[in-house]
Amino acid sequence: MTSGAPARWYLVAVLTVAYVLSFIDRSILTLLVGPIKADLGVTDTQVSLLHGLAFAVFYTLLGIPIATLADRRNRRNIIAIGVAFWSLATAICGLARNFWELLAARIGVGVGEAALSPAAYSMIADSFPPERLNRALSVYTLGAFAGMGLALIIGAAVIAEVAQAGVTELPLVGALRPWQLVFLVVGLPGLVVALWLLTLTEPLRRSPAAGSGGSIAALWPHIRRHWQAYAAHLIGFALLGMVLNSLLAWTPAHLARSFGLGPAEAGLRLGSLIVVFCTAGILTGGWLADRWQAAGRSDAPLRVGVISAAGCLAFGVFAPVVDTLDVMLALYAPLLFFSTFAYGAAPAALQVLAPAANRAVASALYLFFLNIIGMGIGPLATALATDYIFGNELAVGRSLALVTGAAALAAALLLGWGRRHFSAALAASR
Repeated sequence: MTSGAPARWYLVAVLTVAYVLSFIDRSILTLLVGPIKADLGVTDTQVSLLHGLAFAVFYTLLGIPIATLADRRNRRNIIAIGVAFWSLATAICGLARNFWELLAARIGVGVGEAALSPAAYSMIADSFPPERLNRALSVYTLGAFAGMGLALIIGAAVIAEVAQAGVTELPLVGALRPWQLVFLVVGLPGLVVALWLLTLTEPLRRSPAAGSGGSIAALWPHIRRHWQAYAAHLIGFALLGMVLNSLLAWTPAHLARSFGLGPAEAGLRLGSLIVVFCTAGILTGGWLADRWQAAGRSDAPLRVGVISAAGCLAFGVFAPVVDTLDVMLALYAPLLFFSTFAYGAAPAALQVLAPAANRAVASALYLFFLNIIGMGIGPLATALATDYIFGNELAVGRSLALVTGAAALAAALLLGWGRRHFSAALAASR
């Protein structure tokens, strides 16, 4: 365990900054849907592939082998290399001249970001005692939502600035449109963060066996013995990911199409809500999970998940379909709060459920389901509903309500069913 509270929280702070950066780089695309569609001639379904499935597939497929490496090698160095790689890939998005080049660059972003969270979860778990782990991981995970919000706020400001310049000529690169320049501006600062990560000290692994394991094959016997607990956790929280990722991917377009907001105004309004209410949601959920665990409720993470799903269901079926902007934004505040309520408890649950030697791999498995189902299927399902069920891009709000409601209901049922199985698995592992 990393010695001393200041050292532990410094590690969390630096990793959180890296996580913020990762979500700025992956989320900035949502503000640029309009100009990208206009310049590259793509459909909503193709945009959903750029935002979700193409990113998520490579993010998740490479996450497991990279996590296996993180359970055996220096996690700090793996993260630093990943940050540098995805930052360069984000900048390369700005050089794309067609859909396929942009798709390839987005895949590169996913490959680089696969190095971060499994190794970060493992480093934090080795730095904090179990009774403080939910809060520590909640602080780290709020970086995702701060990053999403800042991507919209900063992106809005950058878009407003570069739009005035029109087409920009750069040496060796040539003419760049405003949306392309945005990718360059947000991508390149990540190289500085990659160097900053090298100031961290690699924590001692909590288990003597940790560092010698780290594979799906080694984890599989534990999963097979406690398959109900793993199934409820991995699929239930992934369904909550469908809610969040659908909202984040398509709400800017909904604000533009239904209410006439430009990218700058949409980014500022939605980004401010995300920074405030997503951050409040994840911190509150992490605090509640720690409190319940201290009171002896071992199923606390899944209890928090059920509350999150219920809140998403209550607000998610109404917020995207109201026809008054101020009412919609008012309903989005609690919707965003509950959509992130369980995101600190979810990874913390696996850190105590999985054997210590396989925590990074277990985290990668969690991210595999979260991103394939949440990031890959969520935005794609919304786009498919808009293109093929409603057949009208103005109906994106109804598509959001449909996907949000169905995913939240399924998550509530699955997480509720899994509570006793999760408690039993923890008891058997002690």
